[in-house]
Amino acid sequence: MRSFWSGAISFGLIYIPVKLYNASETNELSFHLLRRSDKSRIRYVRVTADTGEEVPAEEIVKGYEYSKGEYVILEEDDFRKANVKKTQTIEMITFVDAAQVDHKLYEKPYYLEPVKGAAKAYALLRDALARSGKVGIGRFVLRNRETLGVVKPEGQVLVLNQMRYASEIRDPNDLALPGVDQVSEKELEMAVSLIETLTGPWNPEQYTDTYTEDLQRIIRAKIEGREPAPEAEAPIPIEVTDLFAKLSQSLEQAKQQKSSPQ
Repeated sequence: MRSFWSGAISFGLIYIPVKLYNASETNELSFHLLRRSDKSRIRYVRVTADTGEEVPAEEIVKGYEYSKGEYVILEEDDFRKANVKKTQTIEMITFVDAAQVDHKLYEKPYYLEPVKGAAKAYALLRDALARSGKVGIGRFVLRNRETLGVVKPEGQVLVLNQMRYASEIRDPNDLALPGVDQVSEKELEMAVSLIETLTGPWNPEQYTDTYTEDLQRIIRAKIEGREPAPEAEAPIPIEVTDLFAKLSQSLEQAKQQKSSPQ
């Protein structure tokens, strides 16, 4: 893995120099845009709005429009000057129980690695968080934007989860949602029984991107000159007319699956 940021975790008066690594990656298939007639590649270019002239990457800068049509150019060094400490530090501002943090606030995970000479301080924070059952809430600047992050131990590594601000979470009150008295007690009990029957250990490794796998099957067929066979389409019910009957069928099916040898 390649580190893309280096700085320090600020923990009271303790500074822990660290490097930041992406903890996730996207396993998407890469597609190019082509002209259907001759399969020539489509290329996007950056041009000026005034003349349509293509602009080389090295000539493109960031500008802030402070008045209509008037801009001031900001260089990369200007962003660092805004607050040198913030651009180089993950500052722990409080510690909370992990269960208190709304999962909707989590945005992207990163791994933190101690630099040479910081192993003991890193282990101190990691082990103290593990023993206390707390997570650290910190603020830091990434890609010219100050954000919040949750620092928590996972085994031997400290994970920094970049967070959204609470103001960025939309209020669901505008949605047309059912009330709390929509189902009968019998239906609710059967639904709980179905959930318990389908409950098992969480093993994330057993889940894969089946849609991408099927796309790869179609691509292989087209490369070999074959017409790919479509997957059998299951009918999508528009409305559940007999909820109790569907629950009964689902529960019986779940019991059969659980009792059958894997």
